[in-house]
Amino acid sequence: MLTLVFLDELLAMAAFGVWGWQHDPRWLLVWLLPLVAMFVWWAFASPKAPRGGPVVRPVAKVIVFGLASLALWEAGRPEWALALLVFSVVVNGLAQLPAISRLPTDALRGDSARTR
Repeated sequence: MLTLVFLDELLAMAAFGVWGWQHDPRWLLVWLLPLVAMFVWWAFASPKAPRGGPVVRPVAKVIVFGLASLALWEAGRPEWALALLVFSVVVNGLAQLPAISRLPTDALRGDSARTR
């Protein structure tokens, strides 16, 4: 599940690059937009986000994935936009299940199902 969440994050960054490719200055936006999105993700949405929290983290995720889907839609890829949006909702929704949401903190502590 964590691999799918990571894949979802990479797809969102790629979506910003696709949108950047459609606009001038193409060479700048294709790199700059994903970097800005990565910074926002690091600062507000990642598990170790310095500015994250129980309210800020989900809001940042909705903004990043929503804008990534909107970017694909605006870039003329509505089918990709819808697919990314559905995938993001499903994957992030499943990641909130208690058994799955504990995995990152268990890994940091060194816990695993095999050692219990």
